Amino acid sequence: MRTIITISGLLFICLLLMVPAKASSTKVLAKIDISEQRMRIFVDGKVQHSWPVSTARRGYRTPVGTFKPTRMHKRYFSRKYNGAPMPYSVFFYKGYAIHGTDVVKRLGAPASHGCVRLHPKNAKRLFSLIQANGRSNARIVIVN
Repeated sequence: MRTIITISGLLFICLLLMVPAKASSTKVLAKIDISEQRMRIFVDGKVQHSWPVSTARRGYRTPVGTFKPTRMHKRYFSRKYNGAPMPYSVFFYKGYAIHGTDVVKRLGAPASHGCVRLHPKNAKRLFSLIQANGRSNARIVIVN
């Protein structure tokens, strides 16, 4: 079987080869500082947001380290803590997640069982940012 390439087909192939490769995807970093009870969102290395959070209260712990989002849910209810709402959950380690909370008056102070709590509007912003750029392009860094 012979393949015939027309001049227009050859021109199309040449044009495809000339198109530059897509630039690397946008990188999203959520950096949580437990001592400050603050999350900073970096997009391609530049701070875009800074929000108060609540991490683990006395007797509990928020894991420290560098993580990748493992799964995400717009609507989620805790299986461990009486069906507590966890809107815009970004799970990053075992059952730990960054998520919205209805206890916004406690933001800025330790209050959780270990998750990182955010104002629901900020949780939605983070969720959307990670969703738009892909979990593979997101990192979560938690420091003491």
